[in-house]
Amino acid sequence: MKHSTYQKSLQWLKTNPALDELCARYPAEWATVQNEISTIVERGVADELNTYLARLSALDKSSSGNSQQNMEAALSQFVRSRMAHESVKKLCLSTLAANSGVKKGKLRFNLFNGFIAQKLLFAQELERKPVSLFWFRLLWPLVWQKKRLMPLVQPRGIYCFYSRALVEALAAMIAGRNCLEIGAGDGTLSRFLKDCGVQLVATDSHGWNTAMQYPEWVIKLDARAALATYRPEVVVCSWPPAQNDFEREVFNTPSVQLYIVIGSRYQFAFGNWKDYRQQTAFDLEEDKALGALLLPPELESAVYVFRRKRNAL
Repeated sequence: MKHSTYQKSLQWLKTNPALDELCARYPAEWATVQNEISTIVERGVADELNTYLARLSALDKSSSGNSQQNMEAALSQFVRSRMAHESVKKLCLSTLAANSGVKKGKLRFNLFNGFIAQKLLFAQELERKPVSLFWFRLLWPLVWQKKRLMPLVQPRGIYCFYSRALVEALAAMIAGRNCLEIGAGDGTLSRFLKDCGVQLVATDSHGWNTAMQYPEWVIKLDARAALATYRPEVVVCSWPPAQNDFEREVFNTPSVQLYIVIGSRYQFAFGNWKDYRQQTAFDLEEDKALGALLLPPELESAVYVFRRKRNAL
C-alpha cells in the first residue's frame, strides 16, 4: 500500500462514512467483525461486547509505521474498530425495536401515544423543543409505547431529549464564556443554549447529510479545524461517536477550560474513553444531577464534565 493511498483512505474514514459504505469498501474486515460479534451475541454475555470494543480500540498502536505491512495492518485495525462500534450501535437500536412490542409491520406510535410524545418533545414534526419537566413527569407515565420512541428517532440523528432545566443548568455552567459545540448535528442543543443567552458557535462535519438537514448557522467544520479557529473556553459535544479520533484535540487545545459531554451510562455507546482516561490536563466527573435532566429516563443518558486542572497550563 502506497503512503498516498493510505492517507487518502484515512481521510475518507474521517468523514464518518455509513456502515454500509464501510462494508462495501472493506468486505474482508466486515466478514471478520460479523463473525466476532455473532459469536459474542450467541454467548449472551452483554459485558463481552464492551470488552470486545475496548480491545479493538486498544489494539495496537504497534502496527503504525511506514512499511506497507504496517500501514495495511493499521488501516485494517482502524476499519474493523469503526465497523464494530457502528454495528454495536445498530444492534442496540434493533434491540430497542425488538423490545418495542411490534412483531410485524411498520414501527409507529398509535394516535394517543404519538400525540402525547409529539406535544411533550417536539415543537413541530421532528424539531425538538426544551422539554418541560413538569409536563413530562405528568404525562410521560401515560405513554405505554415508550420503547418505540428511540427506534423511531435515532435514524434521524436524535439520541436524547433536553429538558429546559438541563439547558438552563448548562447555560449557568458556561457562565458567559465563549463556547463551541462540536458535532452539533442539526444544532438543537446550540439553539437551546443560544436562546438562554449563551454566546456559542455550532460546528459539524456535515457527515450525516443523508439523515438530517443542517441549518446554515451550523458551520461545516470538523472538530480539529473548529477548535483551532475559535479557540473556545468551553466546548460542548452531545453523543460524540464511539472511539472517535477528534475529542483528543479538545484536551490539546490550551484555551479550553471546560468540556461538557452528553452521552450514555454505557461507555461503549459513545465517546473515546481511551482518550478520556489517558489525558492528564482535566479532571473528569459524571454529573448525575445533570444526567437526570436528560430525557427519557429509560435511555439512561449521562453528562460528563471535564474541568481543566489549575496546574495543567
